[in-house]
Amino acid sequence: MDAKKKELILEGLCCPNCAAKIENKSKNISGVESANMDFVSKKLTLEIKDENEIIRILDETKDIIKKLEPDVKIIDTSAKIDSTNIHEEASANKKFKIAALIAGVILYIITFFLSDASTLRLIVSIAAYLLIGGNVLMKSLKNILRGEVFDENFLMSIASIGAFAIKQYSEGIAVMLFYEIGETFQDMAVDRSRRSITKLMDIKPEFANVKVNDSFKKVHPEEVSIDDIILIKPGEKVPLDGVILEGTSMVDTSDLTGESLPREVSSGSTILGGFINQNGVLTVKVTKPFTESAVSKILDLVQNASSKKAQTENFITKFAKYYTPVVTLSAVLLAIIPPLIIPDDTFSQWIYRALVFLVVSCPCALVISIPLGFFGGIGGASKKGILVKGSNYLEALYNVRTVVFDKTGTLTKGVFKVTKINATNNFTEDELLKYAALAENYSNHPIAKSILKCYEDKYGKLESVPNSHIAACKVKAKCQNIMPNTINLKKLKTSSSAGKISKSILNPCKNTNINTDTSNYSELAGYGIKTTVNGKNILAGNLKLMKKENIAYEDSNTIGTIIHIAVDNLYAGYIVISDEIKTDAANTIKDLKTLGIKKTIMLTGDAAKVGTAIGNKLNIDEVYSELLPNEKVDKFEILYSMKSPKEKILYVGDGVNDAPVLARADVGAAMGGLGSDAAIEASDVVIMTDEPSKIVTAIKIARKTQFIVWQNIIFALGIKAVILILGALGFANMWEAVFGDVGVALIAVFNSMRALNVKKL
Repeated sequence: MDAKKKELILEGLCCPNCAAKIENKSKNISGVESANMDFVSKKLTLEIKDENEIIRILDETKDIIKKLEPDVKIIDTSAKIDSTNIHEEASANKKFKIAALIAGVILYIITFFLSDASTLRLIVSIAAYLLIGGNVLMKSLKNILRGEVFDENFLMSIASIGAFAIKQYSEGIAVMLFYEIGETFQDMAVDRSRRSITKLMDIKPEFANVKVNDSFKKVHPEEVSIDDIILIKPGEKVPLDGVILEGTSMVDTSDLTGESLPREVSSGSTILGGFINQNGVLTVKVTKPFTESAVSKILDLVQNASSKKAQTENFITKFAKYYTPVVTLSAVLLAIIPPLIIPDDTFSQWIYRALVFLVVSCPCALVISIPLGFFGGIGGASKKGILVKGSNYLEALYNVRTVVFDKTGTLTKGVFKVTKINATNNFTEDELLKYAALAENYSNHPIAKSILKCYEDKYGKLESVPNSHIAACKVKAKCQNIMPNTINLKKLKTSSSAGKISKSILNPCKNTNINTDTSNYSELAGYGIKTTVNGKNILAGNLKLMKKENIAYEDSNTIGTIIHIAVDNLYAGYIVISDEIKTDAANTIKDLKTLGIKKTIMLTGDAAKVGTAIGNKLNIDEVYSELLPNEKVDKFEILYSMKSPKEKILYVGDGVNDAPVLARADVGAAMGGLGSDAAIEASDVVIMTDEPSKIVTAIKIARKTQFIVWQNIIFALGIKAVILILGALGFANMWEAVFGDVGVALIAVFNSMRALNVKKL
């Protein structure tokens, strides 16, 4: 049974430590398969085993949230709730808090003009303290009553009350004041970071102009159906995937691909949701519903990327769980033991030092900045047309030391052309091409398409065979056809019947004069095609197929993919098909080695001489050729077993044929192309532009992100350690302790936002 996913938005959630506690406690609810609290998007995602248990589990989850964060407003994303009142209430609470803070600051300033020993100063100090820190005190009290003691509210309350107890009124107020100011700036920084990341994926179209009778009506994209006709005006976002029926325009694809140069589209072109129409008016026929469109899938990927956490994130969450109680216990021991064993030292002196311990012990800087850093890296990658499905994959990219490539469609363009036709045994070149086209007519492989394209260029445009007819032919179907060697097609091209005849050549059932039997059609993975047409058994494939069928063949030293043809067990010749290397492939291999990648490898099903030639041209370290799909997996398993445990191996493929290897790799990167559903499903990283050089960019972004994350860890723990030591020795006061908490958190948050900037890598 598939787990049911439920999502809750926690509006007003501002405590990262509490967010971690909500996640941990939600995981322990009976019936919950997994729980993930994304502090950046304020979203709690639950996977529930039994659909019948959803109501109970949601009620228990809401109870946990209310106990930890009573002021948070819970929004169920599956329910249509008007959030206007929630936002208005939050805005009113914020205004009240700011007003109380300002009043408290005014009273705090007044205390400096009053006598130290006067009762009035004490009263004004208490009033200032309550106005500034009343909210923190109330939260602390509520949490204590619920059994939740060790959080930042408790720490600040104890520290400030302790300062009052030893008559350090100014410092007690200062702790609360700077904590509240720091928290306000911290919230602003986090919100800014959230907005920056969200803005990157602001590609969701808001409306579609759908044709209704003879006019166009503006509707939500989710209301549009397949085959509906929509109108896209200049400046509008393309709302859904479709095919252009009328119009020519330039479209901005940067939101999906990261490419700045606009792309020209016209009648017959495929266009995807998320593009921006720049100048022309386009009439488009919708080919996919909004939920299956490219823009919808991309949004879902990026928005849910934070659910797959990096090991560093998980470590910090566990670290924070134990860090605060340990430091708090240390503070208690620091307040009690030294004055008992050190002569002339007072309890007030060591209590003050213990209070410094309490103030600086909050782990918020780590709990906030690390997820923000990873999410910023994912957002930055999306700006470059690189979709990373989770923080764990971004972290794994940092440790990649071996990169394995597929050849076709990855390092080469996958656009094949027939470059040579070599007929033998009394077959003509026309006959050889005819038989190859007949064999390949039902295949969607790029090589098959290149043979059909060559045939069409010689004998005219061909119509596609309907899928239902193909299925029938695979069993046995009596169809009509004309063989190209029975008629002078060049002369017919000038006659009125040329179109009809050329279309009928490979499109059965278009002519009623000649009978053709097409049967026993089968595609043999890793070999080629075997079929029967007009009683003639046709084989079209590689040398392995010829050997398998015991056909005496003629080998060739020509560089390219060679398709051997046999008719009735007699070798007819071969066709050479060449594929172009991508323009940035050579620089990709070179740049990977510059980055310190130890080994680059290519796995291909192509002939050894083709694989070796391309490998040498690109300077790839190892090339393994003539591999069947299952042999690719076996070879990859061997390569995988040779790496060290800390090193990661990256596989780059086309996302369809390479799905098993993509799934096996530490990181699978698919040359997905725009709208490639199979690529998006199969891989961990999707390269939207089909450029292998984006692999280099992805690794650079991963390394930059990891560097920023570790900067934050070292900086936060380093500053806290220094202040803890200085506090214990009596050299640090409350002011430094407040900086060690909220100041460090603020700096770490701003540092995390650097991960979004990927202009210079």
